[in-house]
Amino acid sequence: MSPAATDLRIEIRDSLADVDASAWDALTDGTEPFLRHAFLEGLERHDCLGRRYGWFPQHVLAFRGDGLVGAAPCYAKTNNYGEFVFDWAWQAAWERNGQPYYPKLVISVPYTPATGPRLLTHPDEPDRSGLQRELLNAAIARGEQLGASGVHVLFPEESEASLGEAAGLSRRIGCQYHWSNAGYADFDAFLDALTSKKRKNIRRERRRVAEQGVAFRTLTGATADAADWARFHRFYEDTFEKHMGVPTLSQAFFMETAAALGPQVVLFEARIEDRTIAAALCYRGHDTLYGRFWGCVEDLPDLHFETCYYQGIEFCIQEGLAHFEPGAQGEHKIPRGFLPTRTASVHAVLSPGFRTSVQDFCRREADMMEAQCAALMEHSPYRNDD
Repeated sequence: MSPAATDLRIEIRDSLADVDASAWDALTDGTEPFLRHAFLEGLERHDCLGRRYGWFPQHVLAFRGDGLVGAAPCYAKTNNYGEFVFDWAWQAAWERNGQPYYPKLVISVPYTPATGPRLLTHPDEPDRSGLQRELLNAAIARGEQLGASGVHVLFPEESEASLGEAAGLSRRIGCQYHWSNAGYADFDAFLDALTSKKRKNIRRERRRVAEQGVAFRTLTGATADAADWARFHRFYEDTFEKHMGVPTLSQAFFMETAAALGPQVVLFEARIEDRTIAAALCYRGHDTLYGRFWGCVEDLPDLHFETCYYQGIEFCIQEGLAHFEPGAQGEHKIPRGFLPTRTASVHAVLSPGFRTSVQDFCRREADMMEAQCAALMEHSPYRNDD
């Protein structure tokens, strides 16, 4: 038993409703929007999880006395929807061998492919890595109790991924496209860092949007009103329906979590005269802007690029944010300044007979993903003045 386990009490909760919000938020200093109690508990309270969508809370909580000192947002899953770390091949392998793949446990933020802490510990904890191991061990023990095929930690920070590997979990590598702020004074300074061809293309795209009479306004969770959220939710539902997806988040969830998170919620609205024709919803962390959803009623040329990418980049420059993660996938982001960036997940296989196969799969996939990231970097839009 590690020193972190001394006087430690672990509980598994199927709801955050009875967990003190300030104690939970203290684990991340309230700087991680997707890990805020209001966000995670809001998903539960507004029926964005549960049987309909295949997410069942199994949160791991660590206490010393009455004080919450650690936690992991954990869910039992009966499908792989909303995870963004795709394991259909694993499910097929289990089923070919007559084994159930579900339930499985995921330590993650539902519907959110953003890297961040997953094994949360209070900043005052003297042995934070030891406590993280206890949280991970408790999740694995819970998975075994439920007969889960495995426990999966999705989009953890690098230190957590390394901790998982050291504990014998298999690492998977993914690729997203992120923008980094090199201390740009303004958007033109960012453009000056690009090659001439890419710089001209972005200026042409922005000019085309402006010439169609589109102007932008930026709202936050503190300034957007009920009408703004009703309108955005219609955009959100329409986008999912166009792509045959399932819009799991309700209007009430967006509105109430925005009010709770305030300036951590950023809404870019595209308007023609007094009509809002498109909007992109982002969340603000301590040094990163996260793009999550967008929708429109008029799909004008280049409107998506301006609303979802260029407005966010400009906001990051103005606010001094270091990074912009606009969401999963999309090689079209590269010529617009977003570079291939490795993401991670770690996986504990609990079903007998599959661990070696999964380890081999992850090694082969990692070689492929490393090669893919290297090849994509060859298309960087940034000048090489060396």
